[in-house]
Amino acid sequence: MEFWNSLLTEQSWKTLLELNKKPFGFILIGGWATYLWTKQHKSKDIDLALKNIKELDYLKKSFDLKKNDRLKKYEIKQGETDIDIYVPYYSKLTIPIEELEKHSTKIAGITVAKPEALLILKQGAEIERKNTIKGLKDRIDIISILLQTQIDFRKYRELIEKHKLQGFEKRLKEIITEFKETKYIEMTPRQLKLKKRELMETISESFRKFPR
Repeated sequence: MEFWNSLLTEQSWKTLLELNKKPFGFILIGGWATYLWTKQHKSKDIDLALKNIKELDYLKKSFDLKKNDRLKKYEIKQGETDIDIYVPYYSKLTIPIEELEKHSTKIAGITVAKPEALLILKQGAEIERKNTIKGLKDRIDIISILLQTQIDFRKYRELIEKHKLQGFEKRLKEIITEFKETKYIEMTPRQLKLKKRELMETISESFRKFPR
């Protein structure tokens, strides 16, 4: 079951592919990054972390780029697609953009955050908008990442400790425990229950194996 209208997501995907051909370097984060890893749910918005602040020069010349000082990001509107652009030393993400390139790889020719970093970025977004429709989408993406990728929980723990993200382990377990939206992950309630139990055991075992 699609979370967003398919017309919006198809337009957004075409916009992302066009942006990927442009002469500026970025790391894809957010919903589309999750989709590339999981093939579960498409996105209506595009979230880009610039590899270098100098990449803004191209964007300023080529697009109607708006600065959002309150949210510490830049924004572009392309039709119905919102493009959020995060830049080093300005934007406030749970993992600093300056470090994010070390935790990225390429999928289908697009540079994308690796699952451990993406999971943490998604958690940061979920905490900020927990009680909104986008917060629900964040939780669906988080569960999809956990179910569809191979998370290295040792690396996950190292990242949350390095960046002093207190409460992220606890909140991750809460999301798993409380998640019930089976229609978005194509599972029966029983299948989800078993998968959740398996996930919790995997996380607990990983944390026992690599204690602080």
